[in-house]
Amino acid sequence: MAPRILLARHGQTEWSLSGRHTGRTDIPLLDEGRRGAKLLGERLNRAPLDGLPDAEVRTSPLRRASETCAIAGFGDRAQEWDALMEWDYGAYEGMTPTEIKAQRPDWLIWRDGVPGGETLRQLSDRADEVIAWAHSADRDALVFAHGHILRALGARWLGLDVSFAARIRLDPTSLSVLGWAYGDPAIERWNDIGHLTG
Repeated sequence: MAPRILLARHGQTEWSLSGRHTGRTDIPLLDEGRRGAKLLGERLNRAPLDGLPDAEVRTSPLRRASETCAIAGFGDRAQEWDALMEWDYGAYEGMTPTEIKAQRPDWLIWRDGVPGGETLRQLSDRADEVIAWAHSADRDALVFAHGHILRALGARWLGLDVSFAARIRLDPTSLSVLGWAYGDPAIERWNDIGHLTG
């Protein structure tokens, strides 16, 4: 089988719960986020994944992702990687979409970007760096990261412009799998939170 990337979004935080853009602000998980990380770990460690013994594991160094990785049971195997950090939202850090749209009514982050932060091109290039790493060896990859960078990975895995990420949302502590169909890159699973709901 061709190598896949398994995407684990970090657990719930105070800011993700309230919808605030959380880029480089390093905030911890809520109790709900820690519970979700434990359930995600249980899922990753039972059949058919069986702990992904041959997978290479990387995590964003930001606390909410690295803590999710550790609670899920992969901390001792994970390497921190800045390429998996969340989008740098610049002036919009900590703001909700409603607050931003009060200033810019027609604003869409995946089209208009953010002032003073990372450009859409820079985000897309980081996603491409992660995909190139995933293709560099004959093994699956498991990454623990954040909503927008993981959505960018989904778009770029398919060879689409990063703006496609606007159409593929992700919930906290979700599991997604980027794989293959008929020899072409495909989304095998997306935004799966079955481990949270039973």
